[in-house]
Amino acid sequence: MLSNKMDKIQTIQGGVAQDQRGQIRFVNDFDMSLVKRFYIIKNADVELVRGWRAHRIEQRWFYVLAGAFEVDLIQIDNWEKPATDLDVQKIKIDASEMQVLHVPQGYGTAFRALQPDSELLVFADHGIEHAAHDDYTWPLEYFVKRS
Repeated sequence: MLSNKMDKIQTIQGGVAQDQRGQIRFVNDFDMSLVKRFYIIKNADVELVRGWRAHRIEQRWFYVLAGAFEVDLIQIDNWEKPATDLDVQKIKIDASEMQVLHVPQGYGTAFRALQPDSELLVFADHGIEHAAHDDYTWPLEYFVKRS
């Protein structure tokens, strides 16, 4: 599941430094040189599933600021009409783990908050002007292997 290759889903481990002044969470091995923008997602509740959205060219990095999320991932096989039975990989990401989840180009995502008030910081490697040219969406029910 995890790899060091840029074309595979991977996690980048961080840590925490703590003393009497408080704490600092960090992910020092996250090379942000490709990042062009970021945004923060906070789902309305823990029932809402946000997805399916995929990017042919853009890649994303996800970091949980608060709470936890379940992320479902699929590798798109055909951009005009993907198979409905693609394998779904489920990954849980939690603020307490201090990890960045890297999702390379060519993957679709669907995710939901596992705790109220969870917040997800998303980094993208293309500017907003490019977003409309690389945005593929399908209804939540499209991929039948989703549980």
